[in-house]
Amino acid sequence: MATTASARPSLFQRLPVISQVRSSVGLQRGMLIAGLLLTGIFVLTAIFAPLLAPYGFAQLRDDDGAFGALQEPSAAHLLGTTTGGYDVLSRLIWGARTALYVIVVAVIASIVVGVALGLIAGYFGGWLDRILVVVADALYSFPSLLLAIVVAIVVSGGQSSMWGGILAAALSITVIFIPQYLRVTRAEVVRIKSEPFVESARVIGASHARIMTRHVLRNSTRTLPLIITLNASEAILTLAALGFLGFGIEPTAAAEWGYDLNRAVSDVTSGIWWTALFPGLAIVLSVMGLTLVGESLNDLADPRLRRRAAGGEPAEDLLAPEGDPGSGDGDTDLAEASATPMTKEGTV
Repeated sequence: MATTASARPSLFQRLPVISQVRSSVGLQRGMLIAGLLLTGIFVLTAIFAPLLAPYGFAQLRDDDGAFGALQEPSAAHLLGTTTGGYDVLSRLIWGARTALYVIVVAVIASIVVGVALGLIAGYFGGWLDRILVVVADALYSFPSLLLAIVVAIVVSGGQSSMWGGILAAALSITVIFIPQYLRVTRAEVVRIKSEPFVESARVIGASHARIMTRHVLRNSTRTLPLIITLNASEAILTLAALGFLGFGIEPTAAAEWGYDLNRAVSDVTSGIWWTALFPGLAIVLSVMGLTLVGESLNDLADPRLRRRAAGGEPAEDLLAPEGDPGSGDGDTDLAEASATPMTKEGTV
């Protein structure tokens, strides 16, 4: 017993990020760490934007006078100034906060609505399930960027305010993301509701609401972090596309990378490289970081892709679930369970 207890990972080692890094090997670990570093820089920059930015996102002058348009990178302006006379570095930093706002609003709204609908559809089934699946398929077929433009016009009313632009982008992304969360949650609920611990809860007289929230919901949402990271990168691209096409946020309302990139296109032909290079790099690096994290987590969730560093054998300690699946404890990985559904007794 002492040997088993000592071999069990500590609480720190079982934290989500730490456990995933420990489970990865070779190139996969390098991709995960690189993605975490890029994502961490993006998030920390957004959170501490007021402390990191040398100027405001719409500031045009300081005590020494106006900044001046298209100033080359210098000690006063490390990344130069834009056509409008804004400090490039400051707008990059404040733009990270705008992007983070859109990600948080869009992902939270998508999870709340999509998971709730998927839980109801998968648990009760019947005609309600069929209607929700058809509606989800119809929404998923809409071009996301076209829908984002329409919603941006409807929500903001032609006024590109900060929260108007953020809500327009977030709501359009939410409508596209809801079907993904609905279908993933529904598939897990359909599988889990036939498990013995759910049947036992029904036998002892537990209500549908208690079974859905306490037993089914907590075991059907463990694969969502894989989707969240990928959706977050798509949210950044959608916001940047809106700004680039002129449906984003005005520079006096908030900083937005897509708008700055649009304004800098004409500068490139004149040899002015700094106004377009840095907003483009910000979009690429932030999206790359989130995508690397999402793809790495997706690979680690697949038992066929997880290998030990020595010998290349499957990580059996990660494949074996610990604890009762209905208790919410242990390290049961529902992603790998759904990858091999016919091997679990009682699965339909």
